[in-house]
Amino acid sequence: MKTRKHSFRTYLLGILMIVGLTSCTQKETTVTIFHGGTILTVDSDFSEVEAIAIEGDKIVATGDLSNLQKEFGKQASLIDLEGKTMLPGFIDPHAHVVAGASVDYLMEYVGMSRFKTSDEVLKHLKEMADNAEPGKWIAARNWDPAVQDGPEELTIKDLDAVSVEHPVFILNASGHLAYANSKAFEVAGITNKVTNPDGAEFVRDANGDLTGVMKNMASFIQVWMAMPEAQTVDPVEAILALTGDWNSKGITTTTELALGVASNSTADWDVLKAVGANPELTTRIRAYPSYLLNDEWTEVDIQPNDGNDLVRLVGFKLVADGSNQGYTGLQREPYCCGMHQGTYGKEYTSVEALTRFARQRAAQGWQLAVHGNGDAAIDNILTMVENLIEDGIDIEPLRIRIEHASIIHDEQFEKMKNYGISASFLIGHVHYWGVWLRDMVFGEEKVQLLDRAHSAECRNISYTLHSDFMVTNPDPLEMIQIAVNRNTFKEPNYKISPEESVSVESAIRALTSEAAWQCMSEHEIGSIEVGKYADLVILENDPRKVDSYKISEIEVVETWMNGKMVFQNN
Repeated sequence: MKTRKHSFRTYLLGILMIVGLTSCTQKETTVTIFHGGTILTVDSDFSEVEAIAIEGDKIVATGDLSNLQKEFGKQASLIDLEGKTMLPGFIDPHAHVVAGASVDYLMEYVGMSRFKTSDEVLKHLKEMADNAEPGKWIAARNWDPAVQDGPEELTIKDLDAVSVEHPVFILNASGHLAYANSKAFEVAGITNKVTNPDGAEFVRDANGDLTGVMKNMASFIQVWMAMPEAQTVDPVEAILALTGDWNSKGITTTTELALGVASNSTADWDVLKAVGANPELTTRIRAYPSYLLNDEWTEVDIQPNDGNDLVRLVGFKLVADGSNQGYTGLQREPYCCGMHQGTYGKEYTSVEALTRFARQRAAQGWQLAVHGNGDAAIDNILTMVENLIEDGIDIEPLRIRIEHASIIHDEQFEKMKNYGISASFLIGHVHYWGVWLRDMVFGEEKVQLLDRAHSAECRNISYTLHSDFMVTNPDPLEMIQIAVNRNTFKEPNYKISPEESVSVESAIRALTSEAAWQCMSEHEIGSIEVGKYADLVILENDPRKVDSYKISEIEVVETWMNGKMVFQNN
């Protein structure tokens, strides 16, 4: 009884303190005040403030340090930035965190930063096979003929030379192409009689035999899911580990732009809900269910904004075409060069089908994010939008996004402006694939239409920058550097349409406030403003004040999410 009386007395005192009836003149506080550095709010004016205060998981004040100290008292904790620069946490508005986490966990990275040629890649894979247990899959990702010297594609013959006893599966860096050996097809039960899925292809030679090349994930997911490890990996743990690593790049929000593809089922949403319920999650996730499972999503009755502030469904993903560097981007004119010279790419989804999907999901209030790389694909997307308008659908609330938006002409920009369509640029196309796109895909003239960020900005078209992980790694500072300089990986002194360069401030917006708006989350993240979550990144230097070619070298000192430090560079 004594304990209970004491508990009640404590409770009563607490109530009195709340209503201000105690004799105390200074309330207790858990407020933390940051000061002593450059604080870029990335609000509408891109204003700087002397200090910000956070309490719990929210930003509660910004302004002069003296005013904040008066407001919150001497009990507030002070953190001196010591001249460093604070920004809102970075947002990657187009990534594949669910599929990417499992693939990153299961597949060997053989990309450009590790191997310069395809021969080196194949030699490495053979060494893996020679040392692997019988029957173990040899799986690798990010092989790319656009930047790694060698053949334009990997065939069954190439991969059977790696092994005929181990299934071999290689994912192209574009994410739209994959390659397998005869053993992988055998294990997956795929023969020459396989039927091409809608918008996808198991490529055959003149005799009708499979070549080993697969276009679009609707085809190669059938091989990928035959790998036992792909079915047994713990996706929750893989996502937590991957997103935790991304905190070191200053990322506090990422995305899944093809939810359902990882498991080829709606179970991906169950995975994300489990991730969102895990206290170890340190990165928000905004997800877009894939059109490939349209009927299945209807059956489970998902709704826009299902989830919470950590993990949420915000839009629906459609796909018009494939990859330009993979020759599956849909073009107005034929490809200029290489083994695909004279072809026009691939229409993954017809205008009629795009419109059908869009009508259905628009009626339910979903945002629409539509993948479009080639200029003809973007024509198709714009026609889809015009069909919605003719149907009397109010398209403004849909916040239609064109994903990648690689090749856009002036008249297409004008339509985007009129219809309120935004663009999200895979800016790594410029740096890593620019020379290949010039010499082997488009030619000198058309490649200048690539990722026209400045043209979008000049027309007041909202734009963002993204990684499309696993196509490129999610490194916001590198994306800013590429958008500002537009130089190429293979020819550092060559720039793709330098007039499309943007300012550092504009590029920062593209990865913070604009990205938040594009992900239907501007009310809670994307800028340092009162009422928003305390998602913050502290950089060693101000990106605006360093050599523009060294922005990617700036050290991420700390990352905070929900008012807690989730990364510190010791």
